[in-house]
Amino acid sequence: MSLKEVLIDELRDMYSAENQLVKALPKLAKGTNDATLAQLFKDHLEETKGQVIRLRGVFETLGEKPTGQHCSGMEGVIEEGKDALEKGTDNASFDAGIIGAALRTEHYEIAGYQACLAMAKSLNLKDVIGPLTQNLNEELTAADKVTAASINILKQASAEPEQDTEPKTAKEKYSEKKSKEDESKAAVDIKKRR
Repeated sequence: MSLKEVLIDELRDMYSAENQLVKALPKLAKGTNDATLAQLFKDHLEETKGQVIRLRGVFETLGEKPTGQHCSGMEGVIEEGKDALEKGTDNASFDAGIIGAALRTEHYEIAGYQACLAMAKSLNLKDVIGPLTQNLNEELTAADKVTAASINILKQASAEPEQDTEPKTAKEKYSEKKSKEDESKAAVDIKKRR
């Protein structure tokens, strides 16, 4: 597999990720209690639509189709956002969970664009570098904005009283079981480091 083929796969992954976010961002905007955070999600939705269009242009430049790869990583990150939304309450702690999901999403995208840019630069694909850099810069700015918005939300959340824990859902029990399995599998390798 050539480096250009790897780049095409990575770009298809990013294209899938951005298209998934076009569907997910309105749900995050609607689900949050914080007006500033909701507006950030709405604004980033418009940026994300522009990123999809830019990626289409990149594929056109490369003479390739944008489809053909589903981004399972973004699907998982979006699923975490859905989990946060399902815990829906009207307090700041709820919004803190949404902030965590939003930042994971942004950093996933940032890593993807950084990898694509490194490959495009190595291949000297000058017509591709500009649009990818623009997408990366928008993701970096979006992460900074979510982080800035989180300051007030986290202050409010830290002042909220602790609430009684509700019984775990089947999904939460499954997640806890998988987490224990992950820990158990990693324990052997971690002990080797000591």
